[in-house]
Amino acid sequence: MKATPSNRLIQGVGAAVRGRFPIFEHTTYVNSCSQGALSIDVRNAYEEYLAGWDEHGAEWEHWMERADAARASFAHLIGAAPEEVAVITSVSQGVSSLVSALPLEPGRNRIVISEFEFPTVGQIAHAQELRGAEVVHVRPDADGRIPAERFAEAIDERTALVCCTAISYRTGYRLDVAEVARLAHEQGALCLADSYQAAGAIPLDVGALGVDLLTSGTVKYLLASSGLAFMFVRRDLHERLLPTQTGWFADEDIFRMDISDYSPAADARRFDAGTPPVPNIYAGLAGMGIVEEVGVPAIEAHVKSLADRLLEGLDELGATVATPRADGDYGPLVCVASTDPHALVEELQREKIVTSERDANLRISLHLYNVEDDIDRILEALAAHRELLA
Repeated sequence: MKATPSNRLIQGVGAAVRGRFPIFEHTTYVNSCSQGALSIDVRNAYEEYLAGWDEHGAEWEHWMERADAARASFAHLIGAAPEEVAVITSVSQGVSSLVSALPLEPGRNRIVISEFEFPTVGQIAHAQELRGAEVVHVRPDADGRIPAERFAEAIDERTALVCCTAISYRTGYRLDVAEVARLAHEQGALCLADSYQAAGAIPLDVGALGVDLLTSGTVKYLLASSGLAFMFVRRDLHERLLPTQTGWFADEDIFRMDISDYSPAADARRFDAGTPPVPNIYAGLAGMGIVEEVGVPAIEAHVKSLADRLLEGLDELGATVATPRADGDYGPLVCVASTDPHALVEELQREKIVTSERDANLRISLHLYNVEDDIDRILEALAAHRELLA
């Protein structure tokens, strides 16, 4: 790839932040689809939490301020209002609470999911069969895409909820979420977009997407740890959706300490659960702070430049790319077909290149801290192990 003033500026994103991630002193890390790299910012945030706990004991007032700050940061990330965001420990917790609020009445009991959903969504959807739900799968075409007409074939007047994933963890395919939401609304259904593989890597605006619900968390491209996630719930759904899976912090007044009734919060906080994951909130704010500092549009442009360089090199190697490659079809995750993906991941690990595998594919996921040298090193290593590429 020839360097131009514009792509040199884009590449400057990686160089500017890379020093805050110590792993790059000895390793080429391209596994953000599994876990973001650890920054000194996140490590210091954990130390701040521990120091405050050690010095002051229970800092609950300050800890609750941190939880509110996380809610506001999540909201800003996706163009929502803080009162439309639930702070949760995992997407599993949020989606379980959500589906507990779905009536699933006769004639409106269908849940549509795509084949690209993470097990969280698929397993929770099928668990609702115990409540009378009908679960319908939308399958991809042979080219790895799921065109909108596949969803249109599955969504009808019986559909209560349509689940889709913004970027597939299996193939890296980037779905047209806005069109899926439109199709759901045409039939009176709600649309949930699992955006765990997208948040922090591509811009997300819930207004532009038109979704009713959106989930994500901090363990991947938001650069923090597991144990902290969020769920957007559109404002006009707050009264309509009454979860039966709940917890102390979902109550309208958590300090009333009343065990004799159920009075959920009036806003999306009704989907919160028990005591907030305070240490993970410290880490989450630190990780999201780096993302906010760089800006998601700049991250997207930087990552696309790297992904295009990677795809060009893979073509030169004669590799089979499993990720659809049309404009708008891919984001930070590129999947490469392998004859033995487990062996290939292990070979790369021995060369201090961290990747991962799903299905029959090697997964290479890029983020703001990666640079062109990372791409060149990966391609050189793959060339040396060409026999493991399909």
